[in-house]
Order: sequence, then C-alpha cells, then structure tokens
Amino acid sequence: MNMLDYAQNLPQWLVALLTEKFFNACIIHEDAKKNEKNVFCLDCCEGICPHCLSPHRSHRLLQIRRYVYHDVIRLGDANKLLDCAFVQSYTTNSAKVVFLNQRPQTRASRGSGNCCIICDRGLQDPFLFCSVSCKVQHILKTEGKLTKYIYRCEYMTLPEPGLDDGQMTPDTILEPIGSVRTESGSSGAAEEVGCRTVGCTATTEIVRKKRSTLSAFRSVFQPGCGPGSGISVSMMNRRKGTPQRSPLY
Repeated sequence: MNMLDYAQNLPQWLVALLTEKFFNACIIHEDAKKNEKNVFCLDCCEGICPHCLSPHRSHRLLQIRRYVYHDVIRLGDANKLLDCAFVQSYTTNSAKVVFLNQRPQTRASRGSGNCCIICDRGLQDPFLFCSVSCKVQHILKTEGKLTKYIYRCEYMTLPEPGLDDGQMTPDTILEPIGSVRTESGSSGAAEEVGCRTVGCTATTEIVRKKRSTLSAFRSVFQPGCGPGSGISVSMMNRRKGTPQRSPLY
C-alpha cells in the first residue's frame, strides 16, 4: 500500500513526514556545511536543514534523527502527535526512539516468534508494529481513518541546548531484533557487542599466556649458548673416535 493512496484520510503533516527524504542535502544551502535536512516543520510540512531555522523559529519543529541508517524520532515527541502504542521502540543514547518507516529486509523472517503485522519484521513481545508507518497502514486498512489516533499538539520545539546532527548512534551498531529487553527498555544489542568484545579480549589473553608459557618451556630445554653451558657445547661438538673392528679369524 502506498501512503499517498490514503492521503485524503491523513493529516497533511503526517503524509509529508512519512514521505520526506531526510538527511539529504538542502537545495537552498547546498554549498554550506552541515546542510542535511534533519528537522521537520509541522506547520510548513517540509524538511529543513539547520540553516533554514530562522524563519521557522515560531513553528512546531520536530527533530529527525538517524539510527542504523534509517530515520527515527524520539518516542516522547511521537506520543505528542499520535498514538504509538504497540510500535516497537529502541533505546539509544539514553533516549527511546521509534522508526518512521518500515525498513527493507535482506532475508525473510524465520516465521517464529512475534512479527510486525504489516511487513513481518521480527519484533519483541508485545509489540505489533516495527514503525509508525506500519501502524498507520494497519489502521487505514482496518478502520479507514486515523482521526482518533491523532493528537492535537500546539507547541513543539527542538531540544535544548541546541540542535545536534541527529546521529544518535554509530551506523555499525547491531539491530536489536531478537535480543532480550532490559529493564530500562534497551534492546540488549549494546550488551551483545560488549560481550563479544570481552570474549575477544579474554581469548587474546589466553593465547598470550599460552605463548609465554610455551616460550618459557622451550627456554628451559633449549641448549644454552653462553659461557656456562660448557657441558652442552662439548656434547654437541663431540666427534666419534676411530671405529674399532672385530678381529678376523
């Protein structure tokens, strides 16, 4: 289903939010540094870059962030705009975020466990949707309109003490699907990476100890070459004498 097919049943800002291409260069400030569009103006229904902020200061502004190569917004901000119940959130940089759109899968779901109702992406219990877009699509397919799920938000501004670049976490972080949730709501991906790092470190230490032990073992039994190793040198340099033959009869 294309989101634009249901545009007449959705607020204009929501259609624009879910179809905008964020983190592309701003065409107005294409020669400026840090010109990626990482802010969404709810009043103008468009993505803007940090250099575009001045005329939008009095508008409702939503910061878009980047997590594992995809656009996310803070769960706290999302809950001010629409009902995000049962949309899986992820904890990164001490903040809970939700994905705006579903992500393409490189391989099919295993078919076991909990999955997104729309795109079959693996989820943790009790979540039903992997993104805001998937929940919106499900509601439109089952109820036809989104009216009771949209909240009226009169004020929204960028977080203090200023606008960051929106990169919440390194792009190499593991996606937390199938991992165990912690009490803080984190996915456990960071713990998994940490465990792997600790495991590698421990293995390295074991190899080092084995090598040092083997070197010591060899040094004990290796023939010496110094002045105090006369016996070993003499034994190594000793030649055989003239062979003695048996008498002939």
